[in-house]
Amino acid sequence: MAKKAPAADPVQDAPRVGAPKHAAAGIPAVVQSMKIAEAQMGAARSARTLLKVNQKQGFDCPGCAWPEGDHRHTFEFCENGAKAVAEEATLRRVTPDFFAAHPVSDLARRSGYWLGQQGRITQPVYLPEGSDTYEAIPWERAFAIIAEELTALDSPDEAVFYTSGRTSNEAAFLLQLFARAFGTNNLPDCSNMCHESSGSALTETIGIGKGSVLLDDLHQAELIIVAGQNPGTNHPRMLTALEKAKHGGARIVTVNPLPEAGTERFKNPQTATGLAGGGTPLSDLHLPIRLGGDQALFRALGRLMLENGTVDQEFIDTHTHGFAAYEAAARATDWAETERATGLTRAQIEELHRYVQGADSIVVCWAMGLTQHKHSVPTIREIVNVLLLGGNIGRPGAGVCPVRGHSNVQGDRTMGIFERPAPAFLDALEKEFGFAPPRHHGYDVVRAIRALRDGTAKVFFAMGGNFVAASPDTDVTEAAMRKARLTVHVSTKLNRSHTVTGARALILPTLGRTDKDRQAAGPQFVTVEDSMGMVHASRGNLTPASPHLLSEPAIVCRLATAVLGPDHTVPWADFEQDYDLIRDRIAAVVPGFDDFNTRVRHPGGFTLPHAPRDSRTFPTATGKANFTAAPVEYPHVPDGRLLLQTLRSHDQYNTTIYGLDDRYRGIKGGRRVVLLHPDDAAAAGLSDGDLTDLVSEWTDGTERRAEGFRVVHYPTPRGCAAAYYPETNVLVPLDHTADTSNTPASKSVVIRLDPATGTGAHTPSTAGHPAGE
Repeated sequence: MAKKAPAADPVQDAPRVGAPKHAAAGIPAVVQSMKIAEAQMGAARSARTLLKVNQKQGFDCPGCAWPEGDHRHTFEFCENGAKAVAEEATLRRVTPDFFAAHPVSDLARRSGYWLGQQGRITQPVYLPEGSDTYEAIPWERAFAIIAEELTALDSPDEAVFYTSGRTSNEAAFLLQLFARAFGTNNLPDCSNMCHESSGSALTETIGIGKGSVLLDDLHQAELIIVAGQNPGTNHPRMLTALEKAKHGGARIVTVNPLPEAGTERFKNPQTATGLAGGGTPLSDLHLPIRLGGDQALFRALGRLMLENGTVDQEFIDTHTHGFAAYEAAARATDWAETERATGLTRAQIEELHRYVQGADSIVVCWAMGLTQHKHSVPTIREIVNVLLLGGNIGRPGAGVCPVRGHSNVQGDRTMGIFERPAPAFLDALEKEFGFAPPRHHGYDVVRAIRALRDGTAKVFFAMGGNFVAASPDTDVTEAAMRKARLTVHVSTKLNRSHTVTGARALILPTLGRTDKDRQAAGPQFVTVEDSMGMVHASRGNLTPASPHLLSEPAIVCRLATAVLGPDHTVPWADFEQDYDLIRDRIAAVVPGFDDFNTRVRHPGGFTLPHAPRDSRTFPTATGKANFTAAPVEYPHVPDGRLLLQTLRSHDQYNTTIYGLDDRYRGIKGGRRVVLLHPDDAAAAGLSDGDLTDLVSEWTDGTERRAEGFRVVHYPTPRGCAAAYYPETNVLVPLDHTADTSNTPASKSVVIRLDPATGTGAHTPSTAGHPAGE
């Protein structure tokens, strides 16, 4: 029986604020998980579904990419994983009648939270040019509309094919294959907005843009440094791994502007002491770093390691390149500048060094707190420098650990979702499929938005995700999307992107991870790659939300046939019927996937090769791991201004809003809050509870405004502030990006606090346009 979704959009911006928590998970997490699951799925369906999450014969959680161990709990999911599953496996339905009752102009006024709460979309819908209402259409008509627009383009490069990290390996491989057969490398993906800086830095320094550790390495580490990451909200199952490491004798250092409950203490809901006892203290040392000061911190740490002999000279001599230049730069570190950049004292940094001195195996973990600054790439290179100094790559319990977000964002890149493909990958495609793929580089996310804005891209196709809400510079992004001839979204639920359309628009409803997938050859499964390079199968167990849904592979195959014709060199119809045939071709094209179909059927899947980890060989231009010696950078903030980072609340995953609370930070019933040090609030003439507007300021004289944020006193470093995205994406210019990776620099935005105008919305700037717009 279908469950009823909220009819009215609740008032969202009247937050109530209490004291932050100092422990994560425990009974409250279990209660909240079950509450949301029952509300969306009902009790029986909840049990049937949640018992299959992250199990070897079940389905991969549609949330984060944290790996599973070989021995798994019966309840192998976290609170936010339960929320993600509940919203996908919901009994709520969005039918054609819903669209008839809610024209686009009405949906556009609704919050992202309300849109997501309406449930699963049941049929393909089409917004004709000049209309305000989506209407149900047959699949054949939907594919014909896309083919009509694509074949009318003057160039294949006028089309953009975006991919969300939840897309399976099979669907991602097919989408990049179709895009390249069509003639473009315009394949932006969500990695462009989050971990592109990690890939750029790691490819240059160790030769592969992925982490070098497995889950067992974390368990065996003697020291784990968690920098720019909040595992308790963003990757909660990581807390279990940290707890296991701690019980094994590891020490944990956290480097983050905000104290976070999850890294203070973890109450593991899988254990009696976690549910009823005090849990496990995790962080031995917390360094409340100033936003953007991480490169300076790791450079200073390198100096201390050199001065105190905390180095593995044999590893350096045998396996690395560029040490002399790095050593000179590190020894020249200026302590006064380091303290200005980091907001830390020399004594605090020396304490970190003592932890490093006492550890023979070190893992450094990070997430978007490090990857979304202008100088993110040199920051991550600096982490690699520190690990190379101690020989902490390519041995048990040591290495680099970028913690990815979406559950298959790493796999999508492995499958070829990349706007700058390697020549060897294109050579393999050409050999296997008999067509010549384009060789010129395509658009990443930022360049795709510019192209849509400038009219040089006219069709936008998204395989999952919520592109409009996830992207920076909200006004520019929305205006760019509205200039398109056609926007297409392959989706399970409604989101903001469905309300910001081109002249014509389509929503194509697809199967989710929880749904059974049956094709002509019988039941099918898909595969994903986790954050540590493990590839495994995912099999849904629920009857699909509607008989009108198609799987993602089926959507791509039918679209390709409609555009390229039934006699194309790629056997699209065969691929739709049997996913084993897709995996056979992946095995022929993508290194590490040999005998794919056999190995992925092994319970738990298989591990992809990683030369630095496996053999201490480094496929870089020098043939060795590369030290780097970039100048130390950090944000410089004018007097009377603050540095803002955007972040998630505990009731959201990326742009999906599950609720209006941020339990661990003590915030309930609202999202428009700004976390400030009490002294910074006082300097701006504000008290806790006052409303203020956030105004971002840029060197070209432009300003952007987000209105009506409640001031919350919070233990953040002086000069730093924090607020949730996507509400604050409006403050981030399209051209404010990381060097090299072009990732939006959303963690370092200079703002001032203005008297509140009281509308609780954002106002487009009239002061001009940033450079390049």
